[in-house]
Amino acid sequence: MKNKYKIFGIDDEPSVLLIIQHYFKSKFDVKVFNKPADALANMQDGDLPDIIICDLNMPEISGAEFVGLVRSSGFFSSIPLIVLSATDSSEKKIDILNLGADDFMVKPFNPKELEARINSILRRTGKFAIESINE
Repeated sequence: MKNKYKIFGIDDEPSVLLIIQHYFKSKFDVKVFNKPADALANMQDGDLPDIIICDLNMPEISGAEFVGLVRSSGFFSSIPLIVLSATDSSEKKIDILNLGADDFMVKPFNPKELEARINSILRRTGKFAIESINE
């Protein structure tokens, strides 16, 4: 039996977390958090995801701040990040991608498209190649 890739979903909207959790649970090991600080605490405890899906507009720590924290960390900097946002501003997308996000999707989003983007990033980062060798 092959191991599932681990996704961390971070969003302050319970409905988005529910979509991520239910849509991806059969294909991935999914953990959801309504606060970026909780996800960071898990990561600092050694629970590392293969990819992170993070909302942009959250209280306390924004998605942009979270991307910056992950990218500036020596331990977490290589974890792929997809940012979700209701903001459709090209300027905001460019800013987030320049901060270090691997992709940006506008809400509402199609879970199938999000899955395709996740798989594309995992292929690019070599995660699928590792799976093929271990099968």
